[in-house]
Amino acid sequence: MGIEVVVEGLTKSFGRQNIWQDVSLTLPAGEVSVMLGPSGTGKTVFLKSIIGLLKPERGRVLINGVDMVNSPERDIYETRKLFGLMFQDGALFGSMSLFDNIAFPLREHTRKTESEIRRIVMERIDIVGLLGAEGKLPGEISGGMRKRAGLARALVLDPQIILCDEPDSGLDPVRTAYLSQLLIDLNAQIDATMLIVTHNLDIAATVPDNMGMLFSRNLVTFGPREVLLTSDLPVVSQFLSGRREGPIGMSEEKDAALLAAEASGGHGPGGHAGQGPRGVVPQLEPSPGMPVRQGALRRRERVAAMMHQLPVAAQHAILRSQTTTTGGARP
Repeated sequence: MGIEVVVEGLTKSFGRQNIWQDVSLTLPAGEVSVMLGPSGTGKTVFLKSIIGLLKPERGRVLINGVDMVNSPERDIYETRKLFGLMFQDGALFGSMSLFDNIAFPLREHTRKTESEIRRIVMERIDIVGLLGAEGKLPGEISGGMRKRAGLARALVLDPQIILCDEPDSGLDPVRTAYLSQLLIDLNAQIDATMLIVTHNLDIAATVPDNMGMLFSRNLVTFGPREVLLTSDLPVVSQFLSGRREGPIGMSEEKDAALLAAEASGGHGPGGHAGQGPRGVVPQLEPSPGMPVRQGALRRRERVAAMMHQLPVAAQHAILRSQTTTTGGARP
């Protein structure tokens, strides 16, 4: 089973530029969470801070009693072995076959025999649907296959926490849909805690148990997926509907004058009214033959206990999903 990740008061800057401040949230054990946000809001920085690759100025990231910000480096290094990290581009070595790329962490961090390594690597290659491609070089395969190879490499050390950085970047909608299903199936199989950083609305709407959003140097919200998907906060509704009207500008948040013009009925230069926000669509189920997601069962109990604290629109969405779900594995 995955491990709970507790983030408390995290603040990160580069020089005088504040990236985000006072971020607090909990990634529930074995559940799938997504962190949304416009480009440039520090989502990748957040991932690197969780795993201890970047040092925030303030706050804590608690995993099994180890603080990934302030604990001794040896403790952070050992705890980092609980993670699997899937990078945007797969981060594969171009001169190595897929097999050798995926085997690399095992050869680097364990004393397993080559026969053991082969068994583990081929199992992971099978999980991500790359059997037959293990002898190819990264330059000989498609971007989607490189993503899956990167995911297989993230799995070889049996991680209890998996971090995925923009897994959809460079993929067309069909490949993104396949990847989304793969992530859900993977969670059903290994019950790891998963955090996916993305600005892809299709992944955000269909994959996670929980959703958060970073904007304007703050965590806007984090909680059960229905809270964000039914939110009437201007930045959330603008992002989910893809409208130009709202706080998000081309490069950063809009200034007060432009927001006031939009609020009074003008849409600013070139602006126009967009479509309304999306409804709450059903969450993906594991593929036929996969086990029931234990994280989904735990989430059902957790959300039921906190239901009275949630906004009314989110409560209604959760109740609707319960009445339409078969097999009891959701919401």
